[in-house]
Amino acid sequence: MKIGIVGCGALGSFYGAKLWSTGQETHFLLRSDYDAVRRNGVLIRSPGGELHATPRCARQPEEIGVCDAVFIGLKTTANRELPRLLGPLTGPQTMVVTLQNGLGNEEQLARFIPPAQILGGLCFVCLNRIAPGVILHTAHGKVVLGEFQRPSQPRTHALAALFRQAGISCDVTEDLARTHWEKLVWNIPFNGLGVAGAAGYDALIDGRLPVFVTGGVLPTEVLLADPRWEKLARELMLEVIATANALGLKISETLADKQIERTRNMGAYKASTLIDFERRQPLELDSMFREPLRQAQKAGVPTPRLAALCRVLTALDPRP
Repeated sequence: MKIGIVGCGALGSFYGAKLWSTGQETHFLLRSDYDAVRRNGVLIRSPGGELHATPRCARQPEEIGVCDAVFIGLKTTANRELPRLLGPLTGPQTMVVTLQNGLGNEEQLARFIPPAQILGGLCFVCLNRIAPGVILHTAHGKVVLGEFQRPSQPRTHALAALFRQAGISCDVTEDLARTHWEKLVWNIPFNGLGVAGAAGYDALIDGRLPVFVTGGVLPTEVLLADPRWEKLARELMLEVIATANALGLKISETLADKQIERTRNMGAYKASTLIDFERRQPLELDSMFREPLRQAQKAGVPTPRLAALCRVLTALDPRP
């Protein structure tokens, strides 16, 4: 297969390097890391050992051309660039797989990519980019693949087999929408509260928006070490689950307990939104927080914790 990776930060570089290791013709579309990756390749540091990948490098999509599969690892804050970036990479048979967080990404792609070509991939992984072309993988890595607005196809299972060949655990879901909401049960509290911690606990309780931010972000182990923050995390999870159930997606409330225990066992970890905040980069608010809130409001589900979290994150967002 000819594979294109669009968005080669921690996520795109990790999975792109893994796919490269299977012998596929793998192209990285790069910006700031172009020189480093072209010169030194991509280094994945992982508890299971290191992987040094040497994918083909390009600055512009026209240098790559039409691919059999394109994987999108861009932050959702850059989705406006996708029509320009994907045009030269896609033909009538190209599979376009978004690995992005949150809701609405497949729908955005469907504005300019035929829906039958779109898949979603949910990545359950702990990793960070620690230098140009250097990715630190600390835990997990599983991918769940699903088709956009239809059941799995033979190609879905073929892609899953390719991930497994690359050493990545990969399942296929028959209900991509439900799987998105299941992931939000983790993403919303641990990405959101981790950043909101910079404004302080009271901002989420009494609605006072931060004027001066003096605190720091709260990694997962800090959130779960404080009963107040753990309670907020659980309340947010239950709001997300209630919304999913109102939408007919049938998620058990026991998932909240499972996610908290899984996170506790994971150890110290900074979710991606915390790192964006520390680097003064725009936060992925629309897909990960505002769209779930909009859907909750439309479904008539009370979500006071999520609404407060959205207000605080909007006040903290470094976006111009």
